[in-house]
Formats: sequence, C-alpha cells, structure tokens
Amino acid sequence: MSTPVIKIENLVKRYNELVALDHFNLEIEQGEIFGLLGPNGSGKTTTINCILALLSFDKGTVEVFGETMAPNKYKIKREIGIVFQNVAVFNELTVYENIDYFCGLYIMDKNTRKQYVEEAIEFAGLTEFKKFYPKKLSGGLLRRLNIACGIAHKPKLIIMDEPTVAVDPQSRNKILEGILELNKKGATIIYTSHYMEEVEQICTRIAIMDKGRNLAIGTKEELKMMIKTGETISMEVLELENKYMEEIRKLNHVYQVDYADNKLNIKCSKGKHNLIRILDYLQQNQIAFGRVYSELPTLNDVFLEITGKELRDK
Repeated sequence: MSTPVIKIENLVKRYNELVALDHFNLEIEQGEIFGLLGPNGSGKTTTINCILALLSFDKGTVEVFGETMAPNKYKIKREIGIVFQNVAVFNELTVYENIDYFCGLYIMDKNTRKQYVEEAIEFAGLTEFKKFYPKKLSGGLLRRLNIACGIAHKPKLIIMDEPTVAVDPQSRNKILEGILELNKKGATIIYTSHYMEEVEQICTRIAIMDKGRNLAIGTKEELKMMIKTGETISMEVLELENKYMEEIRKLNHVYQVDYADNKLNIKCSKGKHNLIRILDYLQQNQIAFGRVYSELPTLNDVFLEITGKELRDK
C-alpha cells in the first residue's frame, strides 16, 4: 500500500464551546479527485485549514505526503496549490504578472518560472488576455486566472474550494475539463462544491461530513447504496383522491408519496419493477396520467438523506 497523500486521525478542533471537528478521520490516496461535501458549518473549511497548518487543533494528527504537517513545513507546502472560493488576485497586476507573482513564491529560477507561467496561461485558456487587468475580465475568466495562479508551480496536491461559483456553463465546463487534465498529469485534488452534479461527474471518491464528523465515504456508487431511496417516480396526474394515495403507499417498496400541483412523486426503496407495479395500479383504477419520469438516486439525494433537509443559516 502506498502512503496516503493526506491522513487525518481523530482530529478535534474547538472554538470555545463549538466543536468544529469531532474526532474527524480521513485518508486521501495519491491520484484521487476527492470530493469533500457538507452543509454550511459542517467543518469543511476548518478541515482544509488544519491540513494546511493554518489552524492549530486540540487533538489528533494530520499527515501530508507521509509527514506530520506543521506551519514550518515549507518543503511540503511547496507541493500544495490552493484555489480559494473568493478570487484572490492583484488588481494592479496583469494576468501574466499575477500568475508570475504567485508562481515566483515557489519557483526561484527565472527560466523555469517563465515556462511554468506560459504553460499555466495556456492551460487556463488565457493566452488572449495575458496583458489584461483583472477588472477587465469576466467572472469566468477571473475564476480561470485564480486557478492558474494556484497551480502554476505544478503542485502535487491541489485544494479547490468552490472553483466554479457564479460562472457561466461554458466556463464551468472549461474548469472541470482542466481539473481532469491536472489529475491525468498526476495531481491529487481535493474538491469542495455545492454543485452535486460536478462532484458526481469528476470525483473518484467522496466524503460527506456534518457537525465535524465524517458521515459517509466512498465512490458515488457506494454512497448511493447506503441510502434508502432506490428510485424516484414522478408523473402528471390531474386528480388523485386521498384513498388512492393511501393505497399507493401500501405498494411494495413504496415509502413516500407526495401529490401537489397535479404532480405525483413516489419514492421507492431498492427493488425490481417499481414503475411497472405503479403503472399497473393506476390503469386498474382508471386513473389518467401524463408524462412519467423514473430516476435513480443522485448524489443530491444521498447528501440530503445523510445530512437532513433542514435549512442551515451559518
């Protein structure tokens, strides 16, 4: 077994009475695109800050590349790239100058740095904009500049915190393609996002955390097997009496039935022929229905079932 890129054991972090991390455990292997998910206030940012040794903690250990992480472990930190949610570039510098500055924090040799900067510009699709100042860039281009600044020094570990927030679909697609390319070139990536479809699309493994604990971890297929929902069936029904809803609830594998605005939603646990069974019932009772949709569980279903549906105000 190879040494994990990140190994966290029994991590505890308190802010006075608030327990931000409660004996948190996590291992990330080399070459993964690892999705770290959780509601607001779940402990994701605290976890990342502890990995980077930006925060002290009360108990536990954090190892990066097989070494105990500490604020003065500069050799390790040179191998880490960070792309924060908030764009962090200098408005007084051009695109080229921004990338050159951040790359220069790690790469001293001028020729090597020049090569790395040019490669980062090409990678991010910023060749036409390298003389532009950030205020002249669109939101999508700013995000790509932010990424280029974080990865120009070719780190082995890249932490990306919500890198596609508030960008158009074209820019989002470009960023996701870039993440996959970085991974193919050998980078291990930690990816946080509230866009479940992105995480489902690119992540090799996913952890769902809440209240400072790791609630579930696995591939998207493994996570989907952990929840009750096996299939969600939706259909248009003009009229549906309560007695029929009660009888549908009693059908095999049906555990939730909702009806509103002429739309019938039925959640079924894992089982065969759920849709056929429901359609047979409607036909036998001469209940007219329109379009029918059947969906297997998504990562969003997993997230909501594991963490709950209540609103978070943090």
